[in-house]
Amino acid sequence: MGFQITKAVIPAAGLGTRFLPATKAMPKEMLPVVDRPAIQYVVEEAVSAGLHDVLMITGRNKNALENHFDRNAELEATLLKKGDSERLRKVNESTDLADVHYVRQGDPKGLGHAVLRAQMHVGREPFAVLLGDDIIDARDPLLTKMMSEQIKRNATIVALLEVDPSQTHLYGVATVEETEDEDVVRITDLVEKPAPGTSPSNYAIIGRYVLRPEIFDVLEKTEPGKGGEIQLTDALQKMAGAPEWTGGVYGVVFRGRRYDTGDRLDYLKAIVQLASDHSDLGDDFRPWLKEFSSALDS
Repeated sequence: MGFQITKAVIPAAGLGTRFLPATKAMPKEMLPVVDRPAIQYVVEEAVSAGLHDVLMITGRNKNALENHFDRNAELEATLLKKGDSERLRKVNESTDLADVHYVRQGDPKGLGHAVLRAQMHVGREPFAVLLGDDIIDARDPLLTKMMSEQIKRNATIVALLEVDPSQTHLYGVATVEETEDEDVVRITDLVEKPAPGTSPSNYAIIGRYVLRPEIFDVLEKTEPGKGGEIQLTDALQKMAGAPEWTGGVYGVVFRGRRYDTGDRLDYLKAIVQLASDHSDLGDDFRPWLKEFSSALDS
């Protein structure tokens, strides 16, 4: 049996070059998705899974992240004076959401290096890693299932998504074996962004991980891989090949709603999908969207 998981790590040091010039002075994690920055959805997911201790791995020009999850006394006082209790509640939501800590990555050496920077905060216990580019719909819990499997198997758990074979070159891809549990597989091998036509499967790793602390030992010895960066996938591949001391690596196959905000087109799709279901906006937005869509076809 594994240990209880209490900490979440959110790498947020990327430059967001795909969204330039919007991200020239603003972190990509702060780009709004309907009425909240993308990063808030991710922190809310961690908190919903019981993880109130959140460490963000940041870099230069990321001060807006700290400001968002900090108090803004002047704004709060202004809203209180106006009697605008609803907006005050929304402002305080992000402030009171979690106990958020920050550490800088320093050199941009890849996702594996960013995770390694969490070592001192995490210590020798399992922890969750959530990538800010992936928003998982709150109606389709994923992280709680992954944490349950980690405790049950005392192993490292990654989230897998079945993607079209033509898209596998965009992801880390797993070779898998079935287990006794539906939608839980044992991972025997991993490859980062395989060349088109060479992928071992269509099981792609998406941005949720529950890692045993041995990942730090492996990352310390992992050489730069694809793109000249220290790849988390390479470290996981080594752990999958040494189950006797790492517990092995398992995948939870996710079949729910996922919104990719790391690509401009997918970011726009995410906004439309979430706005359509929004409790305040959806009823007005959906009819307009249908009318707008019909006009495109005429």
